[in-house]
Amino acid sequence: MNNFSKSVYISLYISALTLVFIHCVMGLFNQGMFSFWLGIAIATWPALFFFIKLFALPTARTSQNLHLILFSAITGTVLAFILATTVVEIQYALVYGLGIGLMGSTLYIYWYSRLDRQHNTGLENGQTLPDFKLKSAQGLNWESQDLSNHPALILFFRGNWCPLCMAQIKEIAKSYQLLEKMGVNVYLVSPQPEANTQALAKKFAVNYHFMTDQENKAATLLGIAAKQGTPKGMEVLGYDSDTVLPTAILTDQNGTIIFTDQTDNYRVRPEPDTFIRVFTDHGITA
Repeated sequence: MNNFSKSVYISLYISALTLVFIHCVMGLFNQGMFSFWLGIAIATWPALFFFIKLFALPTARTSQNLHLILFSAITGTVLAFILATTVVEIQYALVYGLGIGLMGSTLYIYWYSRLDRQHNTGLENGQTLPDFKLKSAQGLNWESQDLSNHPALILFFRGNWCPLCMAQIKEIAKSYQLLEKMGVNVYLVSPQPEANTQALAKKFAVNYHFMTDQENKAATLLGIAAKQGTPKGMEVLGYDSDTVLPTAILTDQNGTIIFTDQTDNYRVRPEPDTFIRVFTDHGITA
C-alpha cells in the first residue's frame, strides 16, 4: 500500500507543479511581479525545475535533503501570505504555497525518496547469490551460476523511465574499458519490457550485458523487488507497475559477494570509483 501511495503521489505532484507553474505565469502577467504570485513562484518553481533538470540533464545522484528546494518552499509560502490581500489569494497561498509547495516538497524529500528497505541478510558480503535466471537483450537465457567464472558488477535499475538510473548507467559506461581490463563483467538488470532493454543496449555501445528480469523474479528472490514502485501512468508506456529497488552487487571471480549498495534513497547512489576501489581491494586489477 505504501508503494502504491507513492506511485500515485509522484505522478500527481509533478502534474500539480506543472499546473501551478502555468497558473502562476498567468497570475504574474495579470497582477504584476510583486503580487502574491511571486511567493507562489518561489515556493513551487524550484521543485519543478529540479524535475525538469533531472530529465533534461540526468544526474546519478543529488543531495539527500534538497535544502534549497525546502528553503524556497518555506520562504515562498510565507511571502505569498504576506502579499495576499484577499480571501481568494489567501486560499491560493494555502493550496499552492503551503500545500503543493511546502507539503509537496517535504513529502517528496522525506517520504517518497526514502525506500524503506529492510535488512537483507541474503546480500551480505561473503555469501553466494542464489540461482536465478535473466534474459539478455539478444533474447538469450542467462543463469547466475555463470558468476563463478569471473568478477561481476550487477546493477539492478528501475527502468529507462528513471533519469537517475540512466545517469548511473552512463557513468558506469564511461568506465567500461577499465572494468573490461580488470576482467569484470557488467550486468545491467531491469524488470522493464524486453524492447526497452534492447533499446538501452543500442544506446550504449559498450561490452556490457543488458538483461531483463522477467516478472521481477530475480529481484523478488533477492529481496529487492518494489511492488507498485513504478509511477502511476507509466503503464501506458508498457511498463509494469512493479519495479526494483536500485541495487548494486559486486562479486569476485568465485561468485562471492564482496560489496553491495542498497541505498535507502533513490537519489543517493555510489560513484563508479567506489566499484573500482572495491574490486582493487580484493585483488581484482587491470
